[in-house]
Amino acid sequence: MAFISKKKLVYTIKDALRKYLVNQGREVELPITYNELHRFNNAIPFIDNKGKDTLWETVLHSQSEMIHVHEALKKIYALLKSSGDVSVIEHLYIDRIDLCTYGNTKPFRIRIVNKINDLFDYFYIKTADASRVYGLEIEHLISPNKINFLVSGATLVEEHIQGIPGDEFINKNLKDPQLNIMRLAKEFIKFNERCLVSLLGDMHSSNFVVEIIPDFDEIHYRIRAIDFDQQAYESRTAIYMPQYFKQNNPIIKLGMKNLAPELEMQYQKEERSLIANRLKSKISGPAIRNLVKAMMQDKIAPMKNVKSLREDLSRLYNDKEFLACQNMGEILYTNLKFVFKYPIRHKYSFVNL
Repeated sequence: MAFISKKKLVYTIKDALRKYLVNQGREVELPITYNELHRFNNAIPFIDNKGKDTLWETVLHSQSEMIHVHEALKKIYALLKSSGDVSVIEHLYIDRIDLCTYGNTKPFRIRIVNKINDLFDYFYIKTADASRVYGLEIEHLISPNKINFLVSGATLVEEHIQGIPGDEFINKNLKDPQLNIMRLAKEFIKFNERCLVSLLGDMHSSNFVVEIIPDFDEIHYRIRAIDFDQQAYESRTAIYMPQYFKQNNPIIKLGMKNLAPELEMQYQKEERSLIANRLKSKISGPAIRNLVKAMMQDKIAPMKNVKSLREDLSRLYNDKEFLACQNMGEILYTNLKFVFKYPIRHKYSFVNL
């Protein structure tokens, strides 16, 4: 079972990562910052439609501040969705600004609504933690999922990732008679492998969503991470493998019951092969290499975590190459190389857990 004992530190963005973000068009000038959003004068608990306290607060700015704040937020949405073309926000208005009081980066969640058809969207404004920025960009480059985000100084803007929250999916959708058990188990194995290869930790059911994708003859699933705070930070391999979180046990048990070991190996190999193809791509490959180079110049975890993880991964692969790594960037670099060196793993089997 995976367990995180201490709250993660927040790391500022250093020069090498900042240069990468500028080159990739991720660094922009924003009309309002995270700190400026804190100039609200009141907050009320946000209660969901079932009367449950969500632990988010809806914040209220003064009338004079509100006009400026709402206009700035609409411009940020235009930067996020249409490279700053403000014509797309003509019929939009800011419906609500919520603040999460329990997260590492205490994010603001912005609900923006189209007044013509009442369709709405969300985006988030957070403290620009370097770990999270690395995680978002790695996910964008080596997973099948594309993510829109922007950085400005110490402010991070993220688009909303749609899907059914993992804990809600487990509580409700696993009972659906139309559930495609084999497809779900397959996707969980591939998700597990993506997290391990990219060193994305803490993927229990509250930190991912599940997309249900109808096809002409059956239902498919895509599991997507939504929390990237624990990118290349933790000290143990198990924390980078969703199969070790007890919150995910209902999905894991379905896999154990319905998948033969050779199928697990096949799906694991498929995912490692897909990652290898992205690493070799002329489009994403150079960006990944530049990002990892930036991480190799950075400190995003305590040295004790680096030493523990490199030993853990050395045991996992039965390969001493990890032991020479001096920081999390070097560990990630070695881990990515190993999708070519080891197309398949045999330890920590999903079905033999």
